[in-house]
Amino acid sequence: MPIKNRLAEMLPEITAWRRDIHENPELQFDLPRTSKKVADLLREFGCDEVVEGMAKTGVVGVIKGKTDTKGRTIGLRADMDALPILEETGAEYASKNPGVMHACGHDGHTSMLLGAAKYLCETRNFDGTAVMIFQPAEEGGGGGRVMCEEGLMDRFGIDEVYGMHNWPNLETGTFAIRPGPFFAAADEFDLVVRGKGGHAAKPHETVDSTVTAAHLVLALQTIASRNVDPTEQIVVSVCTIESSSKAHNVLPASVLLKGTVRTLDAGIRDQAEERIKAICAGVGATYGAEIEVNYHRGYPVMVNHDQETEYAIEAATKVSGGCGEYPLVMGGEDFAYMLEERPGAYIIVGNGPGAPVHHPKYMFNDETLPAGCSWYAEMVESRLPAA
Repeated sequence: MPIKNRLAEMLPEITAWRRDIHENPELQFDLPRTSKKVADLLREFGCDEVVEGMAKTGVVGVIKGKTDTKGRTIGLRADMDALPILEETGAEYASKNPGVMHACGHDGHTSMLLGAAKYLCETRNFDGTAVMIFQPAEEGGGGGRVMCEEGLMDRFGIDEVYGMHNWPNLETGTFAIRPGPFFAAADEFDLVVRGKGGHAAKPHETVDSTVTAAHLVLALQTIASRNVDPTEQIVVSVCTIESSSKAHNVLPASVLLKGTVRTLDAGIRDQAEERIKAICAGVGATYGAEIEVNYHRGYPVMVNHDQETEYAIEAATKVSGGCGEYPLVMGGEDFAYMLEERPGAYIIVGNGPGAPVHHPKYMFNDETLPAGCSWYAEMVESRLPAA
């Protein structure tokens, strides 16, 4: 695998950064230790500018090439936050923050971009500007959106932007991507079913919110099976059911349903929201209950730009000898906001065999680091070739 030699030499150092970040995970926007470590390292590398405090704890490092005659700027993004999960890896560098762990590999993403930043600061073998974007709050906080709202793209003059995610059970260090829609829009809903509680032995004197909720769960499945074109992708999942009663002999006055909707098309997204509201109204009327609908739009569909996807493939091919096409992913990714602002692409890199992301036994594979670092660096050198 033609990894950049300097980055292969740096593997022990990059691994140490990754394991330190893994051992000290932080959540969403509250990343004081992680962001300080990133900013301190960027200054140590010799970045021309280091900006802290975007989206509260985001960090941006600016690296100028040997010449800047073209005036183009490439942005590279990594996410830094962890997840509220109790780690079960048994690693010697396991989380020291109980109930918080890097279960999605953001420790690896951050370390790969740091490795690329050090390499680019040393070599400066490009003509233009590289912007290293270290983003907080990818896991549900929308840190990418906040950074964009705070003027990230215009402030640093970014022309194209690229991101990467590790992928368990894809061969270590190999790459895959697809043009167009890649990751799904991720919406959430809270449905409150309000009936009339009472004694379980006298159901005729109640409006049974539990029975209503059960029919509602089943009815919601018809959105995918009977409302949306079968050739389109959609997931409607009820993930939590909470009753206002915990007793064996009490019919609760209310039941809360929580769930998610995943779509890859704006029209289907609108249709799903409309159908949820209509189904709730109909089921509520059928069983004499009131159903309150709270629908929350989350991350939009992440859409890779066609030409920039080709650039990402070319860089991946130089690093690993090829790049596969990956199927559609129904998970969400807030890099979508950055791709709405600028042309760019998002690629996945193989993490090898192991537990899936968001699992308490997931572990980032340090053997992936040289490939990821090399791809980040190659994106700059190939898109901003030295004069």
